[in-house]
Amino acid sequence: MNISVVIPLLNEQESLTELYDWIAKVMQSNHFSYEIIFIDDGSTDNSWEIINQLSQKDSQVKGIRFLRNFGKSQALHAGFEKAQGDVVITMDADLQDNPEEIPELYNMIVSQNYDMVSGWKKKRYDSVISKNLPSKLFNYAARKTSGVKLHDFNCGLKSYHRDVVKNIDVNGEMHRYIPVLAKNAGFTKIGEKVVQHQARKYGETKFGMDRFIHGFLDLVTIWFLSRFGRSPMHLFGALGFLMLAIGFAFALYLGIDKLYVNPHGRLITDRPQFYIALVTMIIGTQFFVAGFLGEIILRTKENKQRYLIKDELNI
Repeated sequence: MNISVVIPLLNEQESLTELYDWIAKVMQSNHFSYEIIFIDDGSTDNSWEIINQLSQKDSQVKGIRFLRNFGKSQALHAGFEKAQGDVVITMDADLQDNPEEIPELYNMIVSQNYDMVSGWKKKRYDSVISKNLPSKLFNYAARKTSGVKLHDFNCGLKSYHRDVVKNIDVNGEMHRYIPVLAKNAGFTKIGEKVVQHQARKYGETKFGMDRFIHGFLDLVTIWFLSRFGRSPMHLFGALGFLMLAIGFAFALYLGIDKLYVNPHGRLITDRPQFYIALVTMIIGTQFFVAGFLGEIILRTKENKQRYLIKDELNI
């Protein structure tokens, strides 16, 4: 199979049939073998009924329905697990991503040997204040922190070599940072393509300003995991050693001063250096304990069920 199109969605009943027709037209005109996997992330409208109708009409349409809303990252993870194509294309279901971009995204993976290609919505039709400006700040911070030189990390339209989606773990809300996850996994040939962005045709956006706050917090998380995720003791142990060294230095100073320099002076417990020594030693011990616990958790981590699937179609 040439292409798997993975489409996570939440309450997009108005756009699904039109999106399917558009994708099918592009695939057939380019003679691709393909599948379209819709992941219904707990929709409360008639989205699943429409996916069911499409799958009955076309066996290349497949569907996964979650028991409730688990988030876009979990939906992508489920779609990646089921995808069978040599190239996996992800896109949003709101018709803001243009399926006409699929052939070029496919060719960049197959012919130019990219591991993944991210879309860049250079010209956007979103609100400048609520989306454009925060998105630019977010993407700037992501570039500087991760070292991945992309203009639009959050663009839903991306293409991947099959090996990439089968070897990265998209969890939490890390769908924004799939390029960073791919880089950390060793897939370093990451490209970018300017893609057409279209104004939302139906309904309203499912994301508010809080997604950028969450995005920056996730950026800190992924930076930490990429640097210290495999050995948290390297960070916490270093901080613990520093705190203990400071505490020991103050305690040594107090001891020498009390025993040899000023034995009849103030009590040690009346001096501020005593409390500095005490606090830094306690903090240092806590850092060491955190590092040990992190190492233990890392080595005993079990795979947990991250989402519950209610129905599947043609899978």
